[in-house]
Amino acid sequence: MQLTQVLTYAMRRLLQAVPVVILIMVGTFLLLKLAPGDTVDALVGDMGGADAAYIARLRAEYGLDQPVWVQLGRYMAKLIQFDFGWSFVYEQPVSAILWERLGTTLMLMGTSLSLAFSIGVGLGAIAARRAYSLTDNAISTLGLVFYATPSFFLSLMMILLFSVKLGWLPVGGLTDVAAFYTGWDHVLDVVLHLIMPTAALSLIYLSFYLRLMRASVLEVADLDFVRTARAKGAGETRLMVHHIMRNALLPVVTLLGLQFSTVLGGSVVVETIFALPGLGQLAYQSVIQRDMNMLMGIIFLCAIIVVIVNFLTDLLYARLDSRIALK
Repeated sequence: MQLTQVLTYAMRRLLQAVPVVILIMVGTFLLLKLAPGDTVDALVGDMGGADAAYIARLRAEYGLDQPVWVQLGRYMAKLIQFDFGWSFVYEQPVSAILWERLGTTLMLMGTSLSLAFSIGVGLGAIAARRAYSLTDNAISTLGLVFYATPSFFLSLMMILLFSVKLGWLPVGGLTDVAAFYTGWDHVLDVVLHLIMPTAALSLIYLSFYLRLMRASVLEVADLDFVRTARAKGAGETRLMVHHIMRNALLPVVTLLGLQFSTVLGGSVVVETIFALPGLGQLAYQSVIQRDMNMLMGIIFLCAIIVVIVNFLTDLLYARLDSRIALK
């Protein structure tokens, strides 16, 4: 892959992504407007009630008394300038809160997907090379158990075992706020807090990669070019690494790109259970408190992240299979 070819492909994908993101934002805005209640209802509910004149004045101040298409036009005009508006719940610019929470979610998703992908691919390859043996049955059963266990149930069981019973890991949060750790102690503290959320989020996706990789390796191992390489005297290790694994990874890499948005959805549950200050927990609170600007900002950021991840997946796909050109 040449740099100019990659840049040209990136520019074309960027132009394709613009209408997709606009459609997502317009559709989400209209769907949220169809839902009962708005920001003023949530604020008045928190205050314990207010008279009709005060509620009307709040709606006029926030622009909620205007027709939906006027509100949509105003919001999209601000979004073009990357102005996500003001959070009436947090009393801060939405962009400031998003940047503050983004790091935690990216760290959780990155570690979860990396572990799920690497361990799932490894176990799937081992199961395929020992197909229908005791090892294969044990690995396949383990994958089925992970797949059948909901992440919220797994999270609660891990908290009960490792935090309540054994006392090995912290119950929730990203750091121990009372410890005031710095340097490597702070890094170790964050790692300890992320062990259970990462495990809860990654185990279910690990089972997807495990089962897909096993099936893909078994399919590729019977293809003509593998039998030809074996007939020419290629060793089993070389066959596995250079011929089978490289081709068997293609559908797994495709699944990796498609599942990124699913992991974002799964992080809502995990971050809420473990009280992690990330975008998932923020999205849940924004829905409860009708913080529409915040929710729209989260959806916009997630759409951009998914577009970038799918672009990187396409680059990796082209790197693995030389028959695929970036056109």
